[in-house]
Amino acid sequence: MAIKYNRILLKLSGESLMGNQNYGIDPAMTNMYAEEIKAAVNAGVQIAVVIGGGNIYRGIDSADSGIERATGDYMGMLATMMNGMALQSIMEKHGIYTRLLSAIKMEEIAEPYIRRRAMRHLEKNRVVIFGAGTGNPFFTTDTAAALRAVEIDAEVILKGTRVDGIYTADPEKDPSATKYETITFNEAYSKNLNVMDMTAFTLCQQNKLPIIVFNMNEPGNLLRVLQGEKIGTLVTA
Repeated sequence: MAIKYNRILLKLSGESLMGNQNYGIDPAMTNMYAEEIKAAVNAGVQIAVVIGGGNIYRGIDSADSGIERATGDYMGMLATMMNGMALQSIMEKHGIYTRLLSAIKMEEIAEPYIRRRAMRHLEKNRVVIFGAGTGNPFFTTDTAAALRAVEIDAEVILKGTRVDGIYTADPEKDPSATKYETITFNEAYSKNLNVMDMTAFTLCQQNKLPIIVFNMNEPGNLLRVLQGEKIGTLVTA
């Protein structure tokens, strides 16, 4: 089947790496994600990845710990680098060529983020992992994903979650919640649907960058989305 999207940014939450654990990294999850990404790479798709750090550190909790917000955000950025290194290591064991780029200089473990270099890696069919968010406090990894996607001319952001799209309410709490197949940015905003944080959402809207929210934990789903199957929810202008 033909591929619909040739260059994508895949956004994963740090919590998705926990699996059934309370914190940390579940090897079963990283191996599954590596297999999913490998299938997409073998189909000719150029893939960049942004992953959160919530499985290691939750910046939102820093106020209770007495840590100031900016410091807490930098700690979260370091957590994304740990996840990026773990994902890179597992993907390379699966035979995938990767590059880890950091928005904060840490040259012993990652290349510094340079837009043209990132795009060149993608052209060479290397999976590029963007770590350390935007490099600035007060911005989430959702915003980092939107920013990097626009910078590298990605055709779509794929937000991999544990639910199969956007619903009228939380489907894990409200059994009567119904799923949106397609929704516009304006509709998602007016209905106060929690797709991404507002900064990231606005950046996507202004640049007419579509978002697809789908269940990344269902084997084969990533490739199906890339082939244009109607899986998850499409947010579009």
